[in-house]
Amino acid sequence: MAVSVQPVFASSLAWSAVSGRSINSTRSSRTELRRGLGGGGGSVRCSSAAVEAERRVTVKNGSDSLEICRVLNGMWQTSGGWGRIDRDDAVEAMLRHADAGLSTFDMADHYGPAEDLYGIFINRVRRERPPEYLENVRGLTKWVPPPVKMTSSYVRENINISRKRMDVASLDMLQFHWWDYANPGYLDALKHLTDLKEEGKIKTVALTNFDTERLQKILENGVPVVSNQVQHSIVDMRPRQRMAELCKLTGVKLITYGTVMGGLLSEKFLDTNLTIPFAGPRLNTPSLQKYKRMVDAWGGWNLFQSLLQTLKRIASKHGVSISTVAVRYILDQPGVAGSMIGVRLGLAEHIEETNAIFSLVLDEEDVESIQEVTKKGKDLLQVIGDCGDEYRRI
Repeated sequence: MAVSVQPVFASSLAWSAVSGRSINSTRSSRTELRRGLGGGGGSVRCSSAAVEAERRVTVKNGSDSLEICRVLNGMWQTSGGWGRIDRDDAVEAMLRHADAGLSTFDMADHYGPAEDLYGIFINRVRRERPPEYLENVRGLTKWVPPPVKMTSSYVRENINISRKRMDVASLDMLQFHWWDYANPGYLDALKHLTDLKEEGKIKTVALTNFDTERLQKILENGVPVVSNQVQHSIVDMRPRQRMAELCKLTGVKLITYGTVMGGLLSEKFLDTNLTIPFAGPRLNTPSLQKYKRMVDAWGGWNLFQSLLQTLKRIASKHGVSISTVAVRYILDQPGVAGSMIGVRLGLAEHIEETNAIFSLVLDEEDVESIQEVTKKGKDLLQVIGDCGDEYRRI
């Protein structure tokens, strides 16, 4: 569905009114929104200011800060395996997402053409949208280096590649991943990234898939990371345990991915039996295959169906989708600043469904019914290990 540009310029003024808010400051807005919804049907319209306040959040550490949309457009799907991406169609889709207020894009150096697409997109924004629109657009990327010696020149060279591909003087956020903790080079890399931040080539330094122990070590070494991107869903509640406690103590926030489990947490997989060949939807993307393994580790397909049925009842009650409930539940978890939803740019869009997340308020009955199912699953912290351990266990 095409979205007109003009309403977004008006909403950008609402965004500027809440600029600089921390994640904690949204609590009063959530209370206001909950009161507004209490009147039933049309009362959401009376709480539009609260909805807009819920849309954006600031992650920060010391003097470093970045305002982002709480629902991020994940661009892993541009790397292949989800269908052929047409460059022009993809950029048009990015514009539609940004026009609808979904203006934060998450990518990585190894997500195929993702950084290049962002570079084309941001230039379209510069040419075709007013300056105040650009103020709300964010491009977050990741650097996933091989385990080589992390010299200043090597780090600088790789960050310059991303800057050139994204066509920005300064990266809004550089999220750093490291494969092997036995190799302490990650501390050297983060020191050099901090130096580049001081030079203005990076606005904020962050992490992806680091566990609690290493996050604490990094902070103790004086690296001002603002967030850690980790897998977090109704099925995978590992970040709620050790990681959330450290976040509470330090102010570091979580950006979550896998929150809709590649699409498994949706009506498409409700009342399906994957044990019967060709009887249900195909697990035909890398993300579906990945998160099906998480389901198996957690409790299996039958328990997952019980979860989907519960989520469907909640979704029907609120007039939203299963995926919308799944994301809202994680956004309400301790320490979570934002959650990722993968976008198949130019192939499929769920803009209206995604925007419904900001006005959804889950009540105590909803939360209790979800927890009644999830407590029957296995503790993935015991099965897999802490956040990111799934990438490091052989």
